[in-house]
Amino acid sequence: MKKRTSCALAIGGLDPGGGAGIAADLRAFAAAGAFGCAAVALVTVQSTAGLRGVKPLPAWEVAAQAGEVLRHQRVGAVKIGALGSEGNVRAVATLLARHPHVPAVVDTPMAATRARGRGAHARLLATRAVTALRETLLPRATLVTANADEAEALVGQRVTTVGEAHDAALALVAAGARAALVKGGHWGGPSAIDVLAIGSDVTELRAKRLPDGAHGTGCTLASLVAGRLAVRTGPRVDADTLVAAVRWAKRVHHAALARALDVGGPARVLAF
Repeated sequence: MKKRTSCALAIGGLDPGGGAGIAADLRAFAAAGAFGCAAVALVTVQSTAGLRGVKPLPAWEVAAQAGEVLRHQRVGAVKIGALGSEGNVRAVATLLARHPHVPAVVDTPMAATRARGRGAHARLLATRAVTALRETLLPRATLVTANADEAEALVGQRVTTVGEAHDAALALVAAGARAALVKGGHWGGPSAIDVLAIGSDVTELRAKRLPDGAHGTGCTLASLVAGRLAVRTGPRVDADTLVAAVRWAKRVHHAALARALDVGGPARVLAF
């Protein structure tokens, strides 16, 4: 008998160094037990030393890549990463609208943490595309994940404390996302505290803070959640299923951070 396997589809950027973007997405999908697929929305010049340049692909090409996989393969979840342009944001939102039964985890990378380029060349999402992301893509998200800076850009308010993260997560849900995870990895303190909002319910997820220096941590966490949703046992993604997927992803992600690999360059990378 043929073994039926669920796919997880990443739509995002290509990092030639492999630490972030769709290369990291595919490793995370495999860790979750899903078969990884990928559509490239932008190409970058980067390594573990940082991002030097970004070139978005045409929106029609991104939609064609992802649409072909969605039509013919058993896609159990989609993970959205760096899209680059407003056109790509709108094209992906339209694609998700055509496949409402497929849960979508929308990560929101806007600028690289270790950017070596200047201005627009170092951005993973054009400034003018933020509004399109908020208005067209967030309402299609089963879960949106954002660090403090990204959450600030999306909700228009400061996110510097756990309390403000609560407010931001609820604001992202009010903007249309079914659930929102505001990540606190860049704040100080002995614990890294992420805030998960589903409807009006807010949960704090705490983990011991580990030394910084890893590359691609945000996209990997979102991909672990998407991979877990792709292999869920039931057809629906209810609140309990979503919380369980996020908690599982946090555990696996934290363990990978603790043993991050040195592959050369200043930043380490996650492996499973």
